[in-house]
Amino acid sequence: MIAGIDHFVLTVRSVDDSCAFYQRVLGMKRHDEPNRPTALLFGSQKINLHEVGRTFEPKAKAPTPGSGDFCLVAARPLAEICARLAANNVAVEVGPVERTGARGPMMSVYFRDPDGNLVEVSDYNR
Repeated sequence: MIAGIDHFVLTVRSVDDSCAFYQRVLGMKRHDEPNRPTALLFGSQKINLHEVGRTFEPKAKAPTPGSGDFCLVAARPLAEICARLAANNVAVEVGPVERTGARGPMMSVYFRDPDGNLVEVSDYNR
């Protein structure tokens, strides 16, 4: 019944800081529309950003910065992702390490965004 994920929402302290991080570190593109959440575009998905105190309805029952924990599939080799993290002084918490994702074995690296959300980036093409 479900084919995939279109988007998910992160509650953040600062939309500008979050956009700058994801643009710089992971190459996402910022998208702004009047009266809509700011979005970060990547592949055929997006992350909508709700700033604390400026959320959109409907929303999570208890939106909190730093409560996200999600996995993104890399479009480039994981070594390039790790190099980009290092170049941007983003500390790797775990990895690269073997994991099992929705499509099978993969290699993953874990780090945190400015709000403390746990971001996992994975590569199925080990």
